[in-house]
Amino acid sequence: MLATPAPLPAEDDEASWGFEVKWDGVRCVAGAPGDGSLRLVTRAGNDVTRTYPELQGLGERLAGRPVVLDGEIVVVDEKGRPDFGLLQRRMGVTNPRRAAHLAMECPVHLMLFDVMYLDGALLTELPYRERRALLYGLGLGGPNWSVPAHLEGHGRQAWDATLASGFEGVLAKRLTSRYLPGVRSPDWRKTKHVITLDVVIGGWAEGRGHLSGLPGALLTGLPEPSGLRYTGSVGSGLSEYERGELARYLGVIPRAGSPFTGPVDVPGAHWVEPRLVAEVVFSGWTASGRLRHPTWHRLRPDLTRLG
Repeated sequence: MLATPAPLPAEDDEASWGFEVKWDGVRCVAGAPGDGSLRLVTRAGNDVTRTYPELQGLGERLAGRPVVLDGEIVVVDEKGRPDFGLLQRRMGVTNPRRAAHLAMECPVHLMLFDVMYLDGALLTELPYRERRALLYGLGLGGPNWSVPAHLEGHGRQAWDATLASGFEGVLAKRLTSRYLPGVRSPDWRKTKHVITLDVVIGGWAEGRGHLSGLPGALLTGLPEPSGLRYTGSVGSGLSEYERGELARYLGVIPRAGSPFTGPVDVPGAHWVEPRLVAEVVFSGWTASGRLRHPTWHRLRPDLTRLG
């Protein structure tokens, strides 16, 4: 079952909803037939059982209790927040020896938030609140898996808490909602936190196809005492008109070399004097100090350089 991007429910309707952390990871259905084994399947239908051997203990924990669970595989940083950059190191690994090594070096955690089948009974017609109660009743705390708490009727409190803790956002689920496999339902809503930031444009990469000759992506940075630190590229959210305007502006401030202090791995980059400032929105930072999911908002003509 999938969530619909939407604002939080209205305050006068919050009592009808449960609120969870939106985890930044890989969605996964975990099936335990009750014989001590566990099968992990992603939303795309890929079997990733061998990729995450540290989760097999969950199957042993569920021996004698056939169950199908829904959750998110994450890797958490030292502050307990999901780090998708760390998770990417684990994804796609099928060699058992390599997977076992990575499981010790960069272990994953399975955040369980729903149960669809238990002890021979299909639970998808039960309301969310009842499924949640059954999930809690399984007592599934473990070294690499857990059932994070949800909060009923307090959406703004959940929003503030997840924002303060650095999580990606909030999932709101109607307490009476059934589980609808494969359906993107308005009864599940996802609302992301986004951050607004002013960045300096230090270069651009040419677009493809009908965007040939225009900026396909802008190379951004933040001034630091040591110089301009590269923070990644942003192309999403730019209209064709804005690309044309930027091409004209950038065309009069070219420079021979990169204005960034560190290396920038962008083939064919066009460098410019770091005079233009843009406002972008993004969901957080990667482990390498890049903007995560950046989207263009606007050019800041009132700012010619960040101080």
